[in-house]
Amino acid sequence: MKRIVTVQDISCVGKCSLTVALPVISACGVETAVIPTAVLSVHTAFPSFTFRDLTDEITPVAENWKAQNVGFDAIYTGYLGSKRQIDLMERFFDDFKTKDTLVFVDPVMADNGRMYTGFSPDFADSMARLCAKADIIVPNLSEACFMLHRAYPEHYDEAEIRTILRELTELGAKTAVLTGVSFSPDRIGVMAYDAEKREYFSYFTEKVPQSFHGTGDVFSSTCVGALMRGLPLSGALKTAADFTLAAIKETVKNPVHNWYGVDFETALPQLLRELEANES
Repeated sequence: MKRIVTVQDISCVGKCSLTVALPVISACGVETAVIPTAVLSVHTAFPSFTFRDLTDEITPVAENWKAQNVGFDAIYTGYLGSKRQIDLMERFFDDFKTKDTLVFVDPVMADNGRMYTGFSPDFADSMARLCAKADIIVPNLSEACFMLHRAYPEHYDEAEIRTILRELTELGAKTAVLTGVSFSPDRIGVMAYDAEKREYFSYFTEKVPQSFHGTGDVFSSTCVGALMRGLPLSGALKTAADFTLAAIKETVKNPVHNWYGVDFETALPQLLRELEANES
């Protein structure tokens, strides 16, 4: 069985970060190890929350694993709350990456052209250095623009997205994926660029008018889980986009759904069927 370690925060209620990554990757049939970077009572879209920083626990956990020869087939980072945590992840990559280890970075820090609260442009520079060590990075357009020191485009075309993807790989990552790309009002999806093969890939699904917290975590977790199941990147991105859409639809059709996340749990059977179909 493949083993992934995912490094991100855990909101005890909120359907994001580790409370998404752990069940989704496990459902893919992949062992999921975790390093929680912080514990929150609820995620930050709630009116108030408790917060416990776990930065000081990262190195002891890593040193203990090294002493016991624990290894990983993939390292997947999500929300990292400080430049110090990014620095620790750079060291973690150096310590645990082998020639067969996939490094997958979701540089969570911005959306809709704005940095999340508590982040600054120099944080984006640190994240860009982390992305340079990755095999695959999956920023949204806002995160890409901050890392590239580009102005956020309110309107764009495919040529501009291709340019941004190439510039992202010039940071050092082998493959860059832009999420949330849309060229028409009713479609949304992903575009990717493999710098080694010099190939582009895109996949789009219908665009549901509602938006929910945590869908990026659903997408990234599904993608890395599917990659560990042996799917090529194009297949993993398609599977992740389809599952994210299914989770949103499951949520919307429930008249009393929670506002703070998507009902990905009820869409898991669809994910398993798609993974099995891709292997047959």
